[in-house]
Amino acid sequence: MCRQSPTVCLIKSPAVEGVAGLSLVERLRVLPDPRRRRGVRHPFVAVLLVDASAVVAGARSYAAIGQWSANAPQHALSRLGARVVGVLGVRVAPSAATIRRVIGLVCPGGLADLTGADPAGSDSVAVDGKAARGSRHNNTPAAHLLAAMTGDGRTVTQLRVPDKTNEITCFAVLLAPFDLTGVTVTADALHTQDAHARFLVEKKKAHDLLVVKANQPELHRRLRSLPWKDVTARRYDREIGHGRRETRVTRALTVTDLGLDFPYADQAVRILRYRTDLTTGTVSRQTVYAITDLTSHQASPQRLGRLARSQWTIENRLHFVRDTAFAEDASKIHTGHGPENMSTLRNLAINALRGAGHRNIAAGIRHASYEPIPRDRSACSCTGGAALRHPRVHPAPNRTRRPRPGRSIDAPRTAWPVRCLRTSPGRACRCAPRTTRRPAPPPPSRTLFSRRSQTSSQSIGPSSYQLSTMTWTCSSTSSVTFSA
Repeated sequence: MCRQSPTVCLIKSPAVEGVAGLSLVERLRVLPDPRRRRGVRHPFVAVLLVDASAVVAGARSYAAIGQWSANAPQHALSRLGARVVGVLGVRVAPSAATIRRVIGLVCPGGLADLTGADPAGSDSVAVDGKAARGSRHNNTPAAHLLAAMTGDGRTVTQLRVPDKTNEITCFAVLLAPFDLTGVTVTADALHTQDAHARFLVEKKKAHDLLVVKANQPELHRRLRSLPWKDVTARRYDREIGHGRRETRVTRALTVTDLGLDFPYADQAVRILRYRTDLTTGTVSRQTVYAITDLTSHQASPQRLGRLARSQWTIENRLHFVRDTAFAEDASKIHTGHGPENMSTLRNLAINALRGAGHRNIAAGIRHASYEPIPRDRSACSCTGGAALRHPRVHPAPNRTRRPRPGRSIDAPRTAWPVRCLRTSPGRACRCAPRTTRRPAPPPPSRTLFSRRSQTSSQSIGPSSYQLSTMTWTCSSTSSVTFSA
């Protein structure tokens, strides 16, 4: 596990095996606290939960998370487990400096594994990498992140690729902690390696569907030379969208005895794509080859085409969303484990929003930013709990002060007048919103107007104020005069 080393590591958390079925809070408690024991004030899990909640609400930087934390209402901080101060049970949120320090030090591999989805039982898992371009700093290259995602759009885990290497060295380490029995792992041509195929089939008891391109010249040449015109097992798929019409023809051929010289290769797949631009009428053609260990009884051309299509899920539903909804490429976080841990928090936010039924992540972020945590109206500061405020009202600063009579210690100056749930005569607090409206002011009496000159010395009112060259005088006897 990473402690306080700012360097990239490939050590994955071994605690994933025993956390199946646990809640997010219980899983985060397994993660070790990277801070030194001396001077720790805020609970480690509470800081991570505050960070995750702020990212769900749309925070994109340390400063934004700190601002969300400072303005979080007491009932939200109470549910997140923030630090309690004083006999009144006031919750104190972590500062932006604490948030920056914790995110930069926490183990990236353990955080990604413990906050990701369980891939067991999924039909497919797609593996692909992405560079966080904004993390480039001086001579330090941008952080390259390798992620895995299920076919239904749930992020499994993520790992930062060490500098001066590529994704090949991280493929096995990324998937090692998870149960992939019966799951089909799809990847691009970079991961079409003998070692990867053996790792998936022999160690993980999984299946593979790997794309073959010119980076494997001999294997690519042999696949092209197969008798594809004589193949009768084929599948046609047609789609219209994004300004184009696309037709895909999937052919599958059993190659067990054809000597492709690739481990566990049972079928070869050729996908022919025809794209027609609906605006210009331009037609483009693309041919893609792939190999898989699935037999013809396990995967028909229809399923093989669907599995090959699922590789685009991680591009469209993870990388694209992080770039557009969270502006990941514009983030300048580059120190410590900050880039990969912030990306992990974005993955957690995407999983949470999709689990809540939001198909549009940007709309889900806006919805969460309006009222991040529903308040519990059953709690009351008079009963010993934390004082509650309306979530839309800006909270008071996190400092200890003596409350005024009839005012809670954490009530903002602009809060609505409220009435205590345990009302007593002559006493009131701000632990619950007011249920009745203020009485309307009495209608003003009839007002008489007259004009007097500035030389008049008659005074008809107790109060006056001057605006420009006109003096307005108001009397308590329902008469108003002004002089110009």
